[in-house]
Amino acid sequence: MHRVALAIVLVFSGSLRAADHRVTDVMGLRRAMAAAKPGDRVLLAPGNYIGNHFFKNVHGSAGKPIVIAAADPERPPKLTGDTICLQLSGTSHVELRDLVLGGSKDNALNIDDGGNPDTPAHHITLKNIRIADVGPNGNVDGIKLSGVDDFQVVDCTVERWGAGGSGIDMVGCHRGELRGCTFTKGGANAVQMKGGSSDIAVRKCRFEDCGERGINIGGNTGADSFRPPLKSMPADGRCEAKDIRVEGCTFFGGSAAIACAGVDGAVIRFNTIVRPEKYALRILQENTGEGFVPCRKGTFESNIVVFNSEKWGGVNVGPNTAAESFTFAKNWWHCEDRPERSKPSLPVAEAGGEYGRDPQFRDAAKKDFRPAAGTPAATRGADAWTEKKK
Repeated sequence: MHRVALAIVLVFSGSLRAADHRVTDVMGLRRAMAAAKPGDRVLLAPGNYIGNHFFKNVHGSAGKPIVIAAADPERPPKLTGDTICLQLSGTSHVELRDLVLGGSKDNALNIDDGGNPDTPAHHITLKNIRIADVGPNGNVDGIKLSGVDDFQVVDCTVERWGAGGSGIDMVGCHRGELRGCTFTKGGANAVQMKGGSSDIAVRKCRFEDCGERGINIGGNTGADSFRPPLKSMPADGRCEAKDIRVEGCTFFGGSAAIACAGVDGAVIRFNTIVRPEKYALRILQENTGEGFVPCRKGTFESNIVVFNSEKWGGVNVGPNTAAESFTFAKNWWHCEDRPERSKPSLPVAEAGGEYGRDPQFRDAAKKDFRPAAGTPAATRGADAWTEKKK
C-alpha cells in the first residue's frame, strides 16, 4: 500500500512540474504559447521570428510566471512584424527576458488589458529587452502599456522609435517601476505615463537626445482611455498622473528633460540634467477637461542642472497650473559659459540651491556626468541616489 501511495504522489508531483517549451520557428512559438501553463518557460532559439505575433489571455500565477525568453541570452532571438512585433492582450504573471524587437511600423511591444479597464493586465516583468528602429513616422512606441498594473521594466534599451511616439508609453498604468533602462534618439518623448497612471517610479535610467521631453509625466489623454475610467474618479480630482517618482536618472540633450503635465503629485530628485536644448523642467496643463486639477504638488530636489546660456536650461511654467504648489530645494544649477546666469527663474523661492559652481564632472567629453568624488556636487545628482533614499 505504501509503495502504491508513493507512486501516486510521484506521478501527481510530476504532473505539476513546470515545462520548458523549446522554440525554433514561428509555428513552434505559437504552439508553445498555446500550451504554456503557470511556471513554464518558452525558450526561443537564436534567429529571426517574422510575423505580427499576437497572444491573448496568457496567464501565469503568483510565483509561477510564464517566462518568454532567449534560450541563449548571448544570442537573443529577434521578433519582427510588419505591424507589431509582439502583443500580449489580457495577460497576467508573464515575464519577458533577453529578446530583441524591431522593424515594425507600429508599436514594437504592446501589452494591454484587452480593452476592459475592469480587468487590467498585471504582474508583468520586462527584463533586458532591446528595441530599435520602429515607425519611424507617427505615434509609434517602442513599448506600449495600456491598463497594466504591478509591473517592472528592468535593464531595457529603446532607441529610434516613432517621431510622434514614446520609448515607453503608459496609459492607465499603476504600481510600476522602470529601472536601469536606456533611451536614445527618440521621437516625442522617451517615457510617458498618463491616462490616470499612478504610483510609478523611474530610477537609474539614462536619456540621450530624446525629443521634446525625456520624461512626460502626464499629457492629454482621450476620455475613453483613462484607467480607472473618468466616471469613477472624483469629479473635482481628476488628473493625468499621480504620485510619480523620477530618481537617480541622467538626461543629456533633448528639448526638455522632464515635463509635468496635469500631474497631482510628483517627486523629481537626485537626477543629473546636462545641456537640455530648452528646459530642465516644464510645468504644464494640457488636459483642461471638467474636474481636472491644475498641475500641482511637484518636488524638484537635489538635482544637478548644467546648461548653456544660448539654451535656457531653466523651468517653463504654462497657464492653468498651480506652479506655486511646487517645491524646489538643494538643486545645483550651472551655466557653463556664463556662470553668473546660472540662477533660474522659478515659480517659488528655492531652499538651499547652489548657483554658478562647476559640478566637476569626471569626464563630460565622454558623457561621464558623475561629479568627482569628494567634491561638493557629489551629494546631488544621479550618482548620489541610492536605495536607502527611496
